[in-house]
Amino acid sequence: MKVLILRFSSIGDIVLTTPVVRAVKTQVDDVRVHYATKAAFRGLLDSNPYVDQVHVLGPSLPELIRELRAERFDMVIDLHHNLRTWLIKRTLGCTAYSFDKLNVEKWLLVNLNINRLPHRHIVDRYLDTVRPLGVKTDALGLDYFIPDKDEVPLDWLPPAFRDGYVAYAIGGQHATKKLPVKRMIELCDKINKPVVLLGGREDQAAGEEIARFFARPSGSDWEGGLLELNKKTVIYNACGLYNFNQSASLVRQARYVFTHDTGLMHVASAFKKEIFSIWGNTLPAFGMYPYRTRFTVLENNRIACRPCSKIGHARCPKGHFKCMNDIVFDFYLP
Repeated sequence: MKVLILRFSSIGDIVLTTPVVRAVKTQVDDVRVHYATKAAFRGLLDSNPYVDQVHVLGPSLPELIRELRAERFDMVIDLHHNLRTWLIKRTLGCTAYSFDKLNVEKWLLVNLNINRLPHRHIVDRYLDTVRPLGVKTDALGLDYFIPDKDEVPLDWLPPAFRDGYVAYAIGGQHATKKLPVKRMIELCDKINKPVVLLGGREDQAAGEEIARFFARPSGSDWEGGLLELNKKTVIYNACGLYNFNQSASLVRQARYVFTHDTGLMHVASAFKKEIFSIWGNTLPAFGMYPYRTRFTVLENNRIACRPCSKIGHARCPKGHFKCMNDIVFDFYLP
């Protein structure tokens, strides 16, 4: 049997589909698993041993469809369920199973604050899509496979970080999913351990602002004062310095992971890290909280305007951004 799995974006969503990939590959007899995604996300799948072949969506959907038609698939598992995947399914004409995105239920929660979403993680709902194949949920959680060439040795880090550090993924697809920089600084101070900041090039400036705040000028009096106050936060701004797989390697080697609602949160889940997940305009109730790992949610439940979107905004629609500005950082790290 030849099976095609469709999920075009984004990083976190693709990582969340990995239990489906593994379950189909290991539980269905004589199956070859193909996966179609965008070119930008191919690196998430190339090292996955449960994926036999990756197909890439480029600028031309018809070109991808021609490539897929030549494969003569027996089945399509549509975990994206949008217009493009509908066109692919219609053209291929084989048996297809599609993920229920529950768009009506999400609309009710965002617009009327009526929560009719099931109390189930999205991974388990993804797995519902392949129940007709006789596939069952296992207990292995998410997968993430880092190529050997992208493993980051600890001696690449400054000396202060080689005996252990906390990773903080400061990025986010939308501004309302990220703490303001002043609150990131407050959080790093509360962590009070060496902190590696992770993110893309777009996060470099924020990372530099945080690093400057904790920079320690040379001089014994300054250092002595910090020691007396038990101030142990030092910052390594790794934003934009590493590719995504290398950032995943740094997550894997961290003692704890702090993260906004972003792709590295799900990578941390795959490595069974203890996670402190920070939520702004979105909610864990959407079903995308850390999967099968120990985690703590940091959020502000005392306002009525959450969630204001199922995705995010460039700025707070109300102007106050209380969902992030008023979060209480209530945690303890031994």
